[in-house]
This record gives sequence, C-alpha cells and structure tokens, in this order.
Amino acid sequence: MHRHIEWDMPGSASVAHHYAQDPNHDARPHTGDIISARYQGCSVRVDVQSYQEDERVSIGPVVAIIGPQGQRLDSHGKLHKGDIVRLPDDKRAMEPSPEE
Repeated sequence: MHRHIEWDMPGSASVAHHYAQDPNHDARPHTGDIISARYQGCSVRVDVQSYQEDERVSIGPVVAIIGPQGQRLDSHGKLHKGDIVRLPDDKRAMEPSPEE
C-alpha cells in the first residue's frame, strides 16, 4: 500500500514541460531511476520500482527528503523516508540548484 501525498505543483521546474520541448527524448522513468518532486517546500527523491504507463505514475519508496536549506530529513509533514508513494509525471520537478 502506498501513502497518498499531495505533491506541490512543480511550476517552472516541471520535468514534463522541460521534456515536452524535446520530442526525441523519452522522459518516462524506468525501474531504478531516482526522480524528484516537491512536497511542502522540500525536495523529495523517489526510487522508481514500477511505472504505470496508463496512469503515467511512478511508484516507489522515498529515498531522500531535502529541506529548503539543503538539510537531510527523515520526515516532513506526513511523509517519511521509506514510504511507498505514487508520483504522477505532471508533479515531477527538476532538482533545485544550490542557489535556490
């Protein structure tokens, strides 16, 4: 069973928007890929264990939660490192640069 998470909108860091401009690139995640999203201002990394093509959703455990100042967290809000989550493609976000 997975934990339901209300992911932040990726805004200008949207992975889907970035790759939509390059039709030759396959942006679908694959098993073993580490993808990221934003949750309550934190950057969250998820290890893809499976991908549901019909729903365009990745499923896997949270492997890192990184706070706004770059600190590593074991949990934030109702999200914990190790939780199995569903991450829709439209919520995936590029990793923030160190300046962000």
